[in-house]
Amino acid sequence: MLSFLGYRLFRFLISLVGVTVITFGIMHLAPGEPTDLQTTLNPRVSAQAKENLRKLYGLDQPLHVQYAQWVKRVVALDFGTSFVDGQSVVKKIRQRMPITIIINLLSLTLIFGFALPIGVLSATRPYSTFDKAATVFVFVGFATPTFWLALMMMILFGVVLGWLPISGYQSLDVSGLTPVERIGDWTTHLLLPVFISAFGGLAGFSRYTRAEMLEVIRQDYIRTARAKGLGESAVVYKHALRNALIPIITILGLSIPGLIGGSVIFETIFAIDGMGRLFYQSVLSRDYPTIMGVTVLGTVLTLLGNLLADISYAFANPTVRLRRSR
Repeated sequence: MLSFLGYRLFRFLISLVGVTVITFGIMHLAPGEPTDLQTTLNPRVSAQAKENLRKLYGLDQPLHVQYAQWVKRVVALDFGTSFVDGQSVVKKIRQRMPITIIINLLSLTLIFGFALPIGVLSATRPYSTFDKAATVFVFVGFATPTFWLALMMMILFGVVLGWLPISGYQSLDVSGLTPVERIGDWTTHLLLPVFISAFGGLAGFSRYTRAEMLEVIRQDYIRTARAKGLGESAVVYKHALRNALIPIITILGLSIPGLIGGSVIFETIFAIDGMGRLFYQSVLSRDYPTIMGVTVLGTVLTLLGNLLADISYAFANPTVRLRRSR
């Protein structure tokens, strides 16, 4: 097991370095520099002032030197300072991360809480009316663009009906509310973003659950359990579902980075100051330190998801552990 973990950690580090190198290179290959946004629109800025600004940011050095200096800072857990406002990148990420984590945790809870029952019911009642309706829901979920659905929901519930707010995650006067009223205010603000974040995943995971349950239900030990006289609920939930959950949990873990990446869309649409909107604004302003900081965080989450998936498989199936450690 130790050799397996060592091998996976080695691949973790190699992948992390590879992603940062590619991101760093592509970022600098993109047209424009951070200094352009600060100097181009100001006719009073001279060429010498622009060059001094490039030296201040270290953009006058070769690309490999810039990357080496960035790595030295990252090893010390220092992502540098933002080119836009001079704030620490770590501080900016720390300020934006909680709301993104809360939205994604609520989204995962919604996905897991509804996808499992829908998938189980579809598998135990194949080709029934419920199964056909769930299939239509899955197709609609996969085919509906997230940004279009978000805009339609905002128009319906925010503009036409006026039931829910359509921007931010709290009201401007939240400081004057009681704790109960503040929770209610957060709930109304987060209903639409959480639903939009979970919609596509809910459709997909319900289908994954159905497919895995259908595969497990056909196994010999399930027929044996029924032949022994066990009730249908015990067969489905105690034997079939427990074995079908292994790949489902693995896929769920690997989907966490995807949910955070999708935060760029709904946080921008709903004007929520989270990690996704921070990344989007940083790309527009060519804020290299912030872009790299958010990218490293997303990469680490992705690789951790893969690592946890491999470890869970290794514990569940020893042959996987032995095969991958060779």
